[in-house]
Amino acid sequence: MAARRQSETVGIILAGGRGERAKPITLKSADYIRSKALIPFVGKRLVEWVVEACRDQGIRRFFVVAHGLENRNQIKLLLGHGEHHGVEVRYSRSRLDRYNVGSAGATLHNLEQWDLQGRALVLPVDSLFDFDLAAMRATHDAYDALVTVAAVARTGAEIAGKYGVMRTDARGLVTGFVEKPPLAGLRELFPQTAADERATLPTNAGMYLVDCRRLRLLAREPGLFRQSHQRLDWGGDLLPWLAGQGHPVATHAIGRLGDLGNVPDYLHTLRLVLDGAYEHMNRLMARPGPAGAHGWIHESSLQTKDDLTGTTLAQKIEEGSVRIGPGVRIGHEVEIGPGVRLEYTDVGDGAEIREGSTLVNSAVGESAVIGAHADVLDSYVGPMAVVHSERGRPARLECHTAIGDGAVLRPGSRFRGITVYPRLRVPTLTGVPAATELKNADDVLRWV
Repeated sequence: MAARRQSETVGIILAGGRGERAKPITLKSADYIRSKALIPFVGKRLVEWVVEACRDQGIRRFFVVAHGLENRNQIKLLLGHGEHHGVEVRYSRSRLDRYNVGSAGATLHNLEQWDLQGRALVLPVDSLFDFDLAAMRATHDAYDALVTVAAVARTGAEIAGKYGVMRTDARGLVTGFVEKPPLAGLRELFPQTAADERATLPTNAGMYLVDCRRLRLLAREPGLFRQSHQRLDWGGDLLPWLAGQGHPVATHAIGRLGDLGNVPDYLHTLRLVLDGAYEHMNRLMARPGPAGAHGWIHESSLQTKDDLTGTTLAQKIEEGSVRIGPGVRIGHEVEIGPGVRLEYTDVGDGAEIREGSTLVNSAVGESAVIGAHADVLDSYVGPMAVVHSERGRPARLECHTAIGDGAVLRPGSRFRGITVYPRLRVPTLTGVPAATELKNADDVLRWV
């Protein structure tokens, strides 16, 4: 048993973040924030996708680094100890939360707490990864690496101000890190990006394969030990220190990284998943239905009748009164009226899409209602939200508008890049400036 555990790879899920950037997706109410782990995405919560993707590649033991009783309890209520997912799940101790300062500090303290000796895949809970664990392990072993960093190739324009870049030597080992450089600084440091806009550089994807035993030994060095009790992040602190000290840090290119930390990134990643770009995740999703190569419709929704015509969704698709374009997922018992058009859209269980509505590049949460003749474009509508709309006063949501759980909009609303917090009842509004956040009744009254 001990030998087997030495050779296995375990998963360490960093799940302690509060999800401030992802509001209102992470809000159940204005004063109750979900863990990022519980963000709904394509019919499941993010942490479930993380566990299933890793389990599918052979990881059977997971260690969740949570922070705070609320965060820990939310995740534990969903995952339990892994019984429903065919894995084993353990959680960081709440009494040790004071040591979980920074992503790397939290990792080092919990490696010691759990007495991990072999390999561990460390990954955040607010991102999706398309990767081959066996290939990453092969790279790790070939370099006898202390840490192997999952890397995604990106152009200078994609990198500027958003991603950390790695410098590598002729052997392919990391010699240094440049944290989120501006475009001008990037072109100065890496002239090839100035000469060719299509030139790519390896960026840190935030997922790491680590040698637990060797990393634990290093963590006892006085300087690193002291810093890990203050604040120690992976990208900004630990990795540069390791490379600077000459420890073998390797890189391994992975297929994709999808960030879900804010509404625009969430919708962008959703579009890619629904378009089939995340091969591993698509294999875990239900088999495609009649929507096409990249469409998923649950059988119960195909047999659900709308209250206007009394016909099933299957009948409306066959006769052409409902148009299902590419990249559509429809959950359980969804009611869809005639004249609806869907494209690159995820519709949660129990939702209702009334007649004549158009939804493109959007997400609709469980039990949400989209009224008649509404246009929902590049937007997020949370669970139980209601977007009232009528033929004469259609609602229009676009440009990364986000409607929180249980919010209610009146007919005729025109929202462009607006955020509405949960449970708010919003009268018909037009002309509200983009990027406005409606957090409470006073915010709403300001624009009436």
